[in-house]
Amino acid sequence: MKGECAILETEKRENMHNRQTRILELLTENQKMEVVHLAKLLGVSQVTIRKDLDALEQSGMIIREHGYARLNDSDDINHRLAYHYESKLEIAKEVAMTIQDGETVMIESGSCCALVAAEIARTKKDVTLITNSAFIADYIRKHGTVRIILLGGEYQNESQVMVGPMVRECAKVFFVDKLLVGTDGFTKESGFTGNDYMRTEAVRDMAKQASQVMVVTDSVKFSQKGTVQLLDLAAISAVYTDDGIPQDILNYLEKQHVKVYTTKRGS
Repeated sequence: MKGECAILETEKRENMHNRQTRILELLTENQKMEVVHLAKLLGVSQVTIRKDLDALEQSGMIIREHGYARLNDSDDINHRLAYHYESKLEIAKEVAMTIQDGETVMIESGSCCALVAAEIARTKKDVTLITNSAFIADYIRKHGTVRIILLGGEYQNESQVMVGPMVRECAKVFFVDKLLVGTDGFTKESGFTGNDYMRTEAVRDMAKQASQVMVVTDSVKFSQKGTVQLLDLAAISAVYTDDGIPQDILNYLEKQHVKVYTTKRGS
């Protein structure tokens, strides 16, 4: 009986997770939708949809209005999490599979990285995450099996990350196998790029303490270009993205001895 109850509870959580993922995708496409319409599209009651929307609102991804739901339109990480959420989640699951129980990992800020951290916290035991992201530290704080070490530094309010010389000094005492980083863009000429100099500087400081640097990003970033070089391409060990990555860029990265792992792109 207990086993059956556990299975039913697991199925219930998975169904809820799948609905919330679909809600985010629908809001990404339509920006704003009626609760009635969402319930009809997903084939559940309005009560169920409201519970899902309550959970998403608490996470900061959406905003509730009378009879409606819309994406959080602020330019912060909660907002970016909602875009291409399904694709990012599949990437996060793939990356989390490379992490072993008991491992210590460095992880930088960004929506994909936040989902990776959450997936690690959900599926691994006794992992230590070293990060300069206050957002990630808060995002996974309820997962008691993960130890979080937050690097000190100057706090950037919008991105919720620590930057500056103190990050460099704090990172120096750690030596890890993997550093997971996001990116704001890529071109063959510039490599991976960011939009904030101090954040890219923090990434470079953290990279000095890691044996492998793994870029975690959805394929949309391969059609964009940031203003500051993130890391020299020779410093990148692997890229985890979805199968929307242009074939010529995939071929280019592999010729540069960067391993590329792709997951199925969300609808």
